[in-house]
Amino acid sequence: MKIIIVGAGEVGYNIAHRLAAEDKNVIVIDKKPDAIRRISEDLDVEVVTASGSNPEVLIDAGIRGADILLAVTDSDETNLAACLMADLISPTTRKLARIRTSEFDPYHSRLKDQCPHIDTIINPETEVVRTIKKLMDAPKAVDIGDFVEGQVKYAGIRIERTSALTGMKLIDFPLKFPDERPLIAAIIRNNEVIVPRGTDRLKSGDLIYFVCEAGELDKMLELFGKKSRPAQSALIVGGGRTGEHLGQILENNNIKTRIIESDIDRCRHLARKMNNSVILHGDGSDQKLFIEENAGSSDVVVAVTNDDETNILVCLLAKNMGVKNIIARITRSSYFPLLATLGIDKVVSPRLSAVSSILHNVRKGKILSDISISGEQGEFIEAIALETSDITDRPLKKISFPKGSILVCVVRHGKIIIPSGNSVVKPGDRIIMFAVRKAVKKLEKLLTVKLDFF
Repeated sequence: MKIIIVGAGEVGYNIAHRLAAEDKNVIVIDKKPDAIRRISEDLDVEVVTASGSNPEVLIDAGIRGADILLAVTDSDETNLAACLMADLISPTTRKLARIRTSEFDPYHSRLKDQCPHIDTIINPETEVVRTIKKLMDAPKAVDIGDFVEGQVKYAGIRIERTSALTGMKLIDFPLKFPDERPLIAAIIRNNEVIVPRGTDRLKSGDLIYFVCEAGELDKMLELFGKKSRPAQSALIVGGGRTGEHLGQILENNNIKTRIIESDIDRCRHLARKMNNSVILHGDGSDQKLFIEENAGSSDVVVAVTNDDETNILVCLLAKNMGVKNIIARITRSSYFPLLATLGIDKVVSPRLSAVSSILHNVRKGKILSDISISGEQGEFIEAIALETSDITDRPLKKISFPKGSILVCVVRHGKIIIPSGNSVVKPGDRIIMFAVRKAVKKLEKLLTVKLDFF
């Protein structure tokens, strides 16, 4: 498979890294020499220093023989122009474009149906807002998401020192939860991702990820002592695209919302757009303003400015004022390992959202989704088992999976099955697997051969 990536920023870099590891033929185009130099030094891909919207550059890069064009620069206009040129030169090439500006939203269907015929439009900000809303609905969860069109949920929760589960071996879970219990897919301890075995014990401070049926999520959270009510009031720091979109959703859900924005013109824009939200002009990281506005009374504080450091400082201020539910928008992955030590567990990343969306749409065949957790240290992979697979028609305890991987869920004819060692995967089943980062390549190589979903 030949893939041309226009844009060598964080999203382009990470997509190129992932696809190159899968032995795809990848070409990256960007007019910024420093960005291209970073990719050429780190990755085994072809690079071109030029504008990806230039038709001659696309032709020289081999667009006529390319299976997919990914337009993921920071400029929506450049991405649209690249797709337009690709459509004129090579109509059969699939086109995926990163488009973030809300003004383009009403035209998405026409951009797909008419020239430039973009197959998939990706808006990472939209995915970030959806994730924030999910975290607000389950405030005791550190991370949350779904598979199988929402039928299966995964959640990450922190084990507290006072929890009855602290010190318990996983093999003892059937005694503690004799009827229904979640399957623990991963334990994150001291920034290390562990695929657990029955003899592993839960420790205070562990971040554990479990999988369950969507309708059982609240019950499972309660079993872990994490029952809580959804947020009724919110303080949003940052009135950019993300803050505005989130504020509109919260208004529609009758959640009392305040937005702090430092740009006065942006404040005026928000005042015109919002109906019931309170718009405040000021520096969201100013402790005096936090005290004056009684930020500690908010059920949740969400920091979504365009500056990572400001978002971290806002969350620390909110935590110091007693806010239990704090959510930070973080772009730089190098910050991820530090945040948990600061007590900032809930982090949303536009970059990771974009990478997951693109991988979901790029992969052919039977890989249905690919979701990274903990700063890409581990991944959930959703796929379909085929009749030719060695994973089918045998008890799982007789199948050798790569070290650091686990099958966490099977969906058969709409029924959710949390597997045991005696469970058997049937052809056509949807399977959800988890793997630590170092095991992903081996797992994907195994699945490529055995499940044939590329």
